[in-house]
Amino acid sequence: MKYDLVIVGAGPAGIFTALELLRKGSKKKMVIIEKGQPIGRRRCPKGTTGRCVNCRPYCHITTGFAGAGAFSDGKLSLSHEVGGQLPELIGIDAAQSLIDYTDAIYLEFGADTQVEGMVVDERIKRIRRRAITAGLRLVDCPIRHMGTEKAQEIYGAIQTYLTDKGVEIRFGVNCADLILTDHECWGVVVEKPDGTGREEILAQDTVVATGRRGADWLEKICQEHGIAHQPGTVDIGVRVEVRNEVMEEVNDALYEGKFVGYPAPFRDKVRTFCQNPGGFVSQENYDNDLAVVNGHSYKDLKSENTNLSLLSSHNFNTPFNQPIAYAQKVGELTNMLANGHILVQRFGDILDGKRTWERELSRSNVKPTLKDAVAGDITAAMPYRAMTNIIAFIQALDMVVPGFASPETLLYSPELKFYSNRVRMDAQLNTNIKGFYSLGDSSGWTRGLMMASAMGVMLGDKLAAEEQK
Repeated sequence: MKYDLVIVGAGPAGIFTALELLRKGSKKKMVIIEKGQPIGRRRCPKGTTGRCVNCRPYCHITTGFAGAGAFSDGKLSLSHEVGGQLPELIGIDAAQSLIDYTDAIYLEFGADTQVEGMVVDERIKRIRRRAITAGLRLVDCPIRHMGTEKAQEIYGAIQTYLTDKGVEIRFGVNCADLILTDHECWGVVVEKPDGTGREEILAQDTVVATGRRGADWLEKICQEHGIAHQPGTVDIGVRVEVRNEVMEEVNDALYEGKFVGYPAPFRDKVRTFCQNPGGFVSQENYDNDLAVVNGHSYKDLKSENTNLSLLSSHNFNTPFNQPIAYAQKVGELTNMLANGHILVQRFGDILDGKRTWERELSRSNVKPTLKDAVAGDITAAMPYRAMTNIIAFIQALDMVVPGFASPETLLYSPELKFYSNRVRMDAQLNTNIKGFYSLGDSSGWTRGLMMASAMGVMLGDKLAAEEQK
């Protein structure tokens, strides 16, 4: 089958590429390939079963229209300082303009007009002073919170818009390979989840936007086809859960406090990410049965806890060039200790050099919102360097948020971010392969909903301009 444009992955980067083309009046024949299901058919049974049942062929949390973003907390970071390295590629001013433009599109489709973290008052000044004293940096970032349930409505409206305008979306189809000859991409090879029913889809331009879930697949594709890329940063960490009372000042003043530090002795970058006031810790499953932890935050449904990701960044040098595989091994070892589930441990037990037991969790002030997490010993699987960074950062953040390093603070593992493979491209998003583009978190240039969406808008605008010439 022949198209003008084939997009692999119906996450924010891919769908905003198609969306922007339509907004610019493009007449291109477009098809989006997505291994998951439409937004209305994505159903996680855990709410009924009480535990992850390892849905087949793919996890509904991480695959399907809108990608993992549709089932996340739905936060849009409105600053170029948050969300990846795209500003390094195209410039700070261009990146911020893209974010502002993309934010307006989200508003058109029903995003909440309220923006969190915009008011600079005495509370924020106090938080910043304590962060400076602790050797941390508070990153200013306005947040538009869609909420998990509202995000699904917004992306559902975008899905309907695309299909009504003639964009073909093929669900339940997996991209197996690219079609390349003489450093030029001519389309993709697709198949059913069971590996049968292969067919070629030819296109003038091919966009791969497979998200964090597809980052390891894209890395292999880059190696096989000579697509210029380089190992990037891999993030290994935990999801921390505390009582709302502990995070009350930060939650009220900032909604999401983004803190960055470089703790001794390694001086690696450690940061907070994806803070969910009144949220719920969740589990996601990848194709290789790897279970990783995440967090959700709803607009209406609230818990007594706040959870946030705490990530330690690692960069590898020659001769090692497989950071994604390294992070996966850490996750696999952790899953092994938890019999395929998520591990949870109290911070005080880590400092005492002991594992956590279920009966101890039942007596704590902080009750796990991930009910089927297995109490155990995270330190038996976490690399020493990453664990040392995490402990030091938690103790530093305790100076900013008193009680954060409480013995009862919960740590869930593994929290891993797979976007370390970075595809080389110029400021116009051109790669060394003609007709091939790589966008979003799988490209290694973005980290999150807004920056991935903005990168899609940028490519859509570029392709629309070329079409009009």
